[in-house]
Amino acid sequence: MADYQDKNVVIIGLGLTGLSCVDFFLARGVTPRVMDTRVTPPGLDKLPQEVERHVGGLNDEWLLAADLIVASPGIALAHPSLSAAASAGVEIVGDIELFCREAQAPIVAITGSNGKSTVTTLVGEMAKAAGVNVGVGGNIGFPALMLLDADRELYVLELSSFQLETTSSLQAAAATVLNVTEDHMDRYPFGLQQYRAAKLRVYEKAKVCVVNADDALTMPVRGADERCVSFGVNMGDYHLNRQQGETWLRVKGEKVLNVKEMKLSGQHNYTNALAALALADAVGLPRASSLKALTTFTGLAHRFQLALEHNGVRWINDSKATNVGSTEAALKRFACGRYAASAAGR
Repeated sequence: MADYQDKNVVIIGLGLTGLSCVDFFLARGVTPRVMDTRVTPPGLDKLPQEVERHVGGLNDEWLLAADLIVASPGIALAHPSLSAAASAGVEIVGDIELFCREAQAPIVAITGSNGKSTVTTLVGEMAKAAGVNVGVGGNIGFPALMLLDADRELYVLELSSFQLETTSSLQAAAATVLNVTEDHMDRYPFGLQQYRAAKLRVYEKAKVCVVNADDALTMPVRGADERCVSFGVNMGDYHLNRQQGETWLRVKGEKVLNVKEMKLSGQHNYTNALAALALADAVGLPRASSLKALTTFTGLAHRFQLALEHNGVRWINDSKATNVGSTEAALKRFACGRYAASAAGR
C-alpha cells in the first residue's frame, strides 16, 4: 500500500468519483486540494470545510506545487496545465491507480468500445451466484475507491480508455478488451491506434487475457501468447455453435448452454456472455453458478430495452448506443422486418 503522508495532493474533478478520492485521502490523514473547471460541480456542497477548492478553471500554481495530481478521466493528459505539471515532474494518476495500489483481492478488468457494462455486470452476477463477496464498479455504478473493503474476495471493474491512461499498477487476475471501434476520437487526435493503445494497457500485467477472436485490434501488441483465452462468434476457445436451428454457447468443443435459456438475445449479447464466462472461468468461479447467472440476467437499462409495443410496432430504447459499433449491433437485430431509427446528439 502506498504512503501519502506529507504529500501535497491535488484532485481535479468532483462528482462522485472526485468525492471518493477526497474521502480516500482524508481517511489516510491527508487533506487534498480540489479543483474543477465547472463553476458549480456536482458534490461541491459535500466537500468538508477543511478542503480547499478552486472552481471555474484549473489552478496552475496548485498543480505545479503538487506532489501528486489525481486527475478526473474527463480531463485529457494533453491539457496544457497537466502537460506543464508532468514536465515539472509531478506524478499524475487517476482513481483507478489509487485503487490498484490498495486492493488486496483479485481484479477482473473489462474494457472495450461496446458491451463492457453488460459484461462487467454479468461477471458480477456470476460471482454473486457463487456466494463470492464481490465489488462491482469503476466506470459503471460505484467509483472503484468506494468498493475497497478488507473482506472483498473479488473486484470486477469496468474501465474506460481514459481511466487506463492514468493507471500503471493494475495487475488483473483476468482482463479483456471486448472490441475496438472508433470512439472518443476528439480525445485521440492520432486516431484509432492511439485509442487502441490506451485500451490495451489493461493487459500489461494481467494473468489471463481474454481476447476477441473476431477482432484483431483486441489482441495484445505482441500478439496472442500463453496468457490468452479467446471468444468469438465462430472461432475462439469460447464460441457459438449452431445446430439444427438452435444456438449454443460452447467452450473448447463442449456445449454448455442453449441460448434459448438466456433472457438476453442477439448475437452481440451471446458473445458478451461468452466473454463473461471466459473471465469467470479464469478467476475460478464455478461453471454451474456462472451458467445459472446467464439464465437469469435480464440486461441493463437503455440497452435494446423494449419500451412499448403498440399496434404491432415495437419501440426499442437503445440510448446507450452512442457510437457506430453499438448502433450497428442494434440494427443487425432487425435483419428481418422493417425498422426506423431515430438518433440525436453531437
